[in-house]
Amino acid sequence: MKKLNKKTTKNILLYVLLLLGGAVSIMPMVYMISTSLKPNGALYEFPPKFLPTSENITIENYIYIFSQNKFYLNFFNSVIVAVSTVVIAAFISTALAFCLARFKFPGRKILFGLVIGTMIIPGTTLIITQYQLADFLNVTNTLWGLIPFYVAWVIPFSTFMIKGYIEGIPRDYDEACYADGGNVFTVFFKIIVPLASPAIASVSIFNFLTAWEEFPWALTVINDNAKRTLPIAISGFFGQHQFTQWGYVFAMSCASLLPVLIVFICFQKYFVNGLSSGGIKG
Repeated sequence: MKKLNKKTTKNILLYVLLLLGGAVSIMPMVYMISTSLKPNGALYEFPPKFLPTSENITIENYIYIFSQNKFYLNFFNSVIVAVSTVVIAAFISTALAFCLARFKFPGRKILFGLVIGTMIIPGTTLIITQYQLADFLNVTNTLWGLIPFYVAWVIPFSTFMIKGYIEGIPRDYDEACYADGGNVFTVFFKIIVPLASPAIASVSIFNFLTAWEEFPWALTVINDNAKRTLPIAISGFFGQHQFTQWGYVFAMSCASLLPVLIVFICFQKYFVNGLSSGGIKG
């Protein structure tokens, strides 16, 4: 009886902690959504209200956001940058992970160590040298000033995760393919890529999020309003007309979350499978 009571108490405490953690995690999201449904004047009421009252609920912030042509332009720019980053990084990191996992060559461990070492370098410390490189390549104020740098940022982590997953794929598949007359490219595209798709999909979610929500580098290298991505467009409402229009800010923030939610929902099963398998085997 004592063991049962002790176990019950432990489960209750565990569920309470989980509920508290979940509440803390979703509160910013709930506040963002509730604020986006308030008129701008209601945001400065006293005492402040966490949730809007029924008479204060409005969609005027969303109407304003969706009536702006620049929203769709900035949204399209973010889609181009994020999708391009995901596709290019997926190919490069998978190919690099395949070489590191399947072939032995001089300097392999050193190369892998360098790949892992770059993961601990904060991106903001390189922003000056990156800008000099972008200026030298004449890609400032263009979307190509974002995509190659985002790809470079996400390749180390992607390679690490995919390499761990590939190492768990039996080499018998490779040998069978070679025995049937296939070459290294056949093994890569016909064996490795399909079998490693869970890991590729899981890191692609991280890569999409990185490119979609990145702010400091995009603000540094892009000056043209027509080339800006959504995070920069959202920041444009801060201090506009001498005060921050929080209703517009949170409405655009909610709208920008839709692609992220869609991507995560579509690839959720790959995310869990690939992340756990790649992390354990890596």
